[in-house]
Amino acid sequence: MRPLVRSSDNPIITTMDLPRRLPGIVDSSSVFNPGAVRWGDRYMLMLRVQTRGRRTHLVMAESLNGREFSVWPEIVRIPGLDRLDETIYHVYDPRITALDGEFLIMFAVDTETGCRLGTARTRDFREFEFVGLGEHPDIRNGVIFPARFGDRYLRYDRPNRVVDAGAPATGDEIVLSESHDLLEWRPLGPVMGGRPRYWDERIGAGPPPVRTRHGWLLLYHGIATHFASANIYQAGVALFDLDDPLHLIGRSRDNVLEPRKMYELVGQVPNVVFPSGMIVDEFDSDGFARDDSPVRVYYGAADTSVCLATGTIEGLLAALDDE
Repeated sequence: MRPLVRSSDNPIITTMDLPRRLPGIVDSSSVFNPGAVRWGDRYMLMLRVQTRGRRTHLVMAESLNGREFSVWPEIVRIPGLDRLDETIYHVYDPRITALDGEFLIMFAVDTETGCRLGTARTRDFREFEFVGLGEHPDIRNGVIFPARFGDRYLRYDRPNRVVDAGAPATGDEIVLSESHDLLEWRPLGPVMGGRPRYWDERIGAGPPPVRTRHGWLLLYHGIATHFASANIYQAGVALFDLDDPLHLIGRSRDNVLEPRKMYELVGQVPNVVFPSGMIVDEFDSDGFARDDSPVRVYYGAADTSVCLATGTIEGLLAALDDE
């Protein structure tokens, strides 16, 4: 059985689902790469919406069943971002972590000095507090753990250290970092690297890791670059030690989702499935995801639409190979 099965309703959100009167957005080109979280009885997505002028905005959407979403008729405003001393070009690809009664959003920010990671917090997805912008000169795919380690926050991130001819800087290594204030982050070391000539030559964290009895379960994206005509974005899983998330326990030898459907193969950026949100329905009394819990993975398809794939925790764990 496949670890993830596409929803028959895919794509679940396209530009046709955006409100007509969405301030600052007219005739948008794409909506993709959502952050996702459960809030009470609602499934929440934070969408990346792109205009015809390639300007990027964040917009919320909600659902009661995790499949049919209503997009809110306003743009997410994060006070303070517009008062920074440097030019902000794009804010995009949010990841959402529920922690200590609030929601932490980590997002990519394109600046003159490269891509940096910004953090905001909210309790209701209406009002947001800007925590700050990290100092790392070029980094992406930051995901905050849904648990504190003593007085520390942990995250997985992906420094952009690889430059391919004619392409933006990217990376082939996921790193564990720590912070005491969500602003200053210190790298602790790499946790996994890309595998040359296979499906995940370039890699980056997907949604925030999920705590299971077996370890921290991480969905990640891999990019096959050795096809001369186009990169191919796919999804895989990895498992890390609960007490020491630097230690990789297992990793999927094969991808668990790859571009096969027309909406994944054709679009603004062809051949892309990009997992950015994952919602687990059931946890035990100690806060561990149940093995038989349903899992909803929200992903960007061809940088054009939002799609859904479903599975279970045990199904994703079964895809792992010993490292």
